[in-house]
Parts: sequence; C-alpha cells; structure tokens
Amino acid sequence: MDYERIRAVAKELAKHTPDTVRGYEISGDEIVMMMSPSRPHEFIALRIRQELDRQLDASLVAHTGGEVEDASLGKLRRPDVIVVPYAVFAEETMDPFHPDDVALVVEVVSPSNHTNDYVEKVHDYSAMGIQHYLLVDPRKSTLSAFSDPGPGPDGARYRGRHDYVFGDRVAVGPWVLATGDLRPYPRPA
Repeated sequence: MDYERIRAVAKELAKHTPDTVRGYEISGDEIVMMMSPSRPHEFIALRIRQELDRQLDASLVAHTGGEVEDASLGKLRRPDVIVVPYAVFAEETMDPFHPDDVALVVEVVSPSNHTNDYVEKVHDYSAMGIQHYLLVDPRKSTLSAFSDPGPGPDGARYRGRHDYVFGDRVAVGPWVLATGDLRPYPRPA
C-alpha cells in the first residue's frame, strides 16, 4: 500500500477513536495510534522545552507538539518537543513540519512502549536526516543524545550517541540542558 493510502486510512481511523487517543504516527506500512501522555510524561516535555526556550535565539522556537513528515520515506512522527525556525512555525499551513526544518526532536519514553522510541524512532529520525534526537527515559532516569545521522550497515542510523543520567548537564547540538529537576516515573501504588 502506498504512503498516501496509509495516511488516508490513519486519518479515517482517527475519526473513530476514543478521546484518549491523541493522534497517530506512520512508519513504513505501520500505523501507531497514540494515547494521551501521562502528567509526568508531559511535565518532562515541558521542562525540556523551558530549558530550550532559555537558550534559543529569536529565530528558533521550541514547541511541545507538532507532526514531522517525510512522505517520500513513508514516515509521520509526533515528537514530544521539536525545535524549528520561527518563520517555519509561523507559516499559514496545516501541513506537518518537514524534517529539513527540524533542528531537534525530543521523545519522552512511555512506560508501555519504550522499544518504539529506542529502535523505530532512532531509525526514522536518522532516515529523515534530523540532526539531533534527545531520548529521555523516566523509567531509568536516563537521557541519550543522538547526532550525526547517516548510513549504517543496517540502514539509516545516528553515528553519535552520548548517554546521561538525570541531574547531568546534557549537551545536545549547540544547547546544554540542565536536567536536575527531571523525575522518574512514580512507582505504581
């Protein structure tokens, strides 16, 4: 099935989902329905965005939301945080962001679907050519900063990776993020 048909099916499915479904992502021939994130998940995305806001010049904006699409690769992703040029963000369009305009994507790992962030999204974001990918894992209180997308023996990959723990100063691209106030997910009662 071609990408446009998969996207049409995803749009139609989204019309019939409960309110707890936030949207969908597409990777190849797979549609992933996305649940609304938890409060701890959203808090981490907010704190990362606020850290970025303090460092970005006026030509860039950090946003908690938005879709990134490369139809030629059959990929549509909904990162938790993106950094894009202000001029691109302000365009009068309903289209998703193009990967060429995205300086950074941030994903906060969900408790139930961590392989998606560690495997599929690492592949997809590198294939899209997104220069920087920050993966925040509240299950383990860790962060991984990926950079230098390019070809690898098994397809697209990031050739640079630096691992951190909550509390470290995290270098991702030209930014250095304080992570001392990030918290692991609460333990189930």
